Amino acid sequence: MNVLFLSEVFYPHGGGAELATYLYAKLLSEAKFNVTVVTNRFPSEPEFSKNEGFTVYRLPLLKRREGIKYSILQRFDVLFSSFMRRWIKWADVVYVPRFWFSAIPLAKALGKPVIVHLHDYIPVCPLTVLYDSRVDGVCQKGGFCSVGCIGCVYAYESGRRKGLSRALGSTFLNLTVWPVLRGFIECSDAVVCVSRAQRDLLVRYAPSLGGKIKVIYDPLPQLSPVPIDGDDFGYFGGSSYLKGFHVLLKALKYRKLRGLDPVTVHAAKFSGIDPRFAGFLEELGFVLYGKLGSNEMDQIYRNVKAVIMPSILGETFGYVVAEALLRGRIVIASRIGGIPEAVEGCKGAFLLDAGDAAQLAETISVVKGLSREEVKELGKQNKEAFVSRFENQMTLKDFSKLCNSVTKTW
Repeated sequence: MNVLFLSEVFYPHGGGAELATYLYAKLLSEAKFNVTVVTNRFPSEPEFSKNEGFTVYRLPLLKRREGIKYSILQRFDVLFSSFMRRWIKWADVVYVPRFWFSAIPLAKALGKPVIVHLHDYIPVCPLTVLYDSRVDGVCQKGGFCSVGCIGCVYAYESGRRKGLSRALGSTFLNLTVWPVLRGFIECSDAVVCVSRAQRDLLVRYAPSLGGKIKVIYDPLPQLSPVPIDGDDFGYFGGSSYLKGFHVLLKALKYRKLRGLDPVTVHAAKFSGIDPRFAGFLEELGFVLYGKLGSNEMDQIYRNVKAVIMPSILGETFGYVVAEALLRGRIVIASRIGGIPEAVEGCKGAFLLDAGDAAQLAETISVVKGLSREEVKELGKQNKEAFVSRFENQMTLKDFSKLCNSVTKTW
C-alpha cells in the first residue's frame, strides 16, 4: 500500500507530534508499506533522502516556525503543483498528521481517501489547546462558536505577542481561518486520536466527527532503561506556562520557604533565557539545558530518579511521560488529559491536581525520601506495566486496519 505523509515539519524538528509521525513512517516501512513524506526543508538539509525504508522530499514551504498552522495554508502554489498532484495520485492513502489540512479537499477531488491524525484539539479550539486563559483552566465550553472564543483567544495571544496590533492580528487570523481548517478536517475519511480522553472531548464538542474517530496510541521510541546513579529530578517542558513550569517554580519556592531539603531539577529546553532569570532558577536548584539529543538525555537520566510533568492543559498523550516510563523512572504528573490513561497500572506514577503547587511540593518530598532500591523497583514496574499496554505492533495493526477500511480495496 502506498501512503503519502504530508507533514509541514518532520522529525527531528518539532515536538511530540513530529516524533510520532517519524515513528509511524518507520513502523509502516518496516511492515512493507511504501511511505513517502513531503515536508519543509530547513537550511543544510537535502531536497531528497531515502533511509530507514521511506522516502522524504523536502520543499521550501515555511519562512518561520511560529504560526505554522496558517503558514502552510498559504502555500497553494505547492499544493496545486504537478509534483504534489503526482504524489497524491500515487498514494492509496493520504495521511495528514498535523496542519497541512488544505491538502484534504485536493486529495478528495482526486479520489483519494484521507486520514487526519490529531495530536491536539484543533477541530474544537482555534488555539489547538482547549485551554481558557481567562479562567486559567481547561475550556468547559468548547470552541465551536468563534464569537464565544474571542476573549479566550485574545487573552492567550496577548500573553504571547508583543504589542496590541500583533495580538489583535493573531486573534483575527485564528478566528477567521480556523473555521476553514475545521471544515477541511470534516472532509476527511477518518480521524485518529491518540487517547480516549482526547476522543471524548472532541466527540463532546464536535459530535459530527464522532463516527470518523479512531483511537490509536502513538508508536513508542525504542528506549532502554537507564541506570539510576543520582537522586535528582527531571523536567523537560521548557518555560512553557501550559506545560506547568510556573507550577514547578511555585513548588520549589514553597519548599525553600519552609526550609525543606533542597532538590536538584535537571530542566531541558531553556536555550537563550535571560541570564538574571537563569541565575534565579539555579538558586532554586535548577540545572538548565537547551534542546537535548537522545544520548545527552540518557546522560541526564542517570542523575534523575523521577520526572515531573505538571501540565495544566489536557495533554493528549505525552511523550515526556512515555519516555520516562520506558527509561524506568518514577513519574510525577498532572491528573489531566491523556496522562492518567498513559500511566494506568503504573505503581510508581504519582498524579496530582493540575496547578496544585503545594501538592507537587509534598509529592517531591515523598519521592525524595524513597531509597534507591525502592526507586529502581518502582521504575521497573512502571516500564513493565506501560509496555504491556502500549505495543508498537498493536499500533501498527490498528493503523493498518484503518488504512484498509478507508481504501476498501485491501
